Amino acid sequence: MSQNNFKKDGFILKKNLFSEEEINKLKKFINSSSKKEDDARETKTSSGKLSITLWNHPSDDLFGKFSTNERIVKPMEEYLDDEIYHYHSKIIWKKPGDGGFDWHQDYGYWYHNACLYPDMASCFIMLDRATKENGCLKVLKGSHKVGRIGHGISDTPEQTADMERIIELEKRHKCIYITAEPGDTLFFHANLLHSSEANKSNDSRRTLIACFNTKSNNPYKESGHASYSPLQVSTYDSIMEYK
Repeated sequence: MSQNNFKKDGFILKKNLFSEEEINKLKKFINSSSKKEDDARETKTSSGKLSITLWNHPSDDLFGKFSTNERIVKPMEEYLDDEIYHYHSKIIWKKPGDGGFDWHQDYGYWYHNACLYPDMASCFIMLDRATKENGCLKVLKGSHKVGRIGHGISDTPEQTADMERIIELEKRHKCIYITAEPGDTLFFHANLLHSSEANKSNDSRRTLIACFNTKSNNPYKESGHASYSPLQVSTYDSIMEYK
């Protein structure tokens, strides 16, 4: 049934996919051991600035135990009907006062990275509570069915989808605010239109996003993110076993 819902709606939110203990372990790792925040780059959108850290290959650390975990990989392969590999991961830091993202499709960018088909998806792992006030993700339900919409030609968050079409699609597709708790995880199709508003709260809304491509959709030339290599899947218990 979940595969049918993914194909119909373009997304599925899995509650409590990761435990509070696992998320707290990752937060502690970020605060004490990780240099990921130091590697962040700032980007600007219509609603302000925000910081992103991006890497192409699974980290050989606690982040990697999340992005390659069987709890993500198995459903993702079911949804995309193919073997998948790690395309890239990123952290959106979204601190108080930071901006959000304008409406876009991920495949709007990845198309320009020599991926011929939109057989790709992302996994949005909530590290903090996501609320309307702190700029949670918004999606247009079922909008992945419209196919790729024109974007700019660079793989950067500054590029947005054709707003004339967005205005019309907002009339036809229900806008869903993805309010969620730490550990909740959103799976969504690369053509699903999504955006977020500025963080107007006093709390950060950090998100770990693991992005996947299918083996059969391997880029036809080197461009942007990772090309296919077999995914070393982490076990269910690998997060708590990590030292």
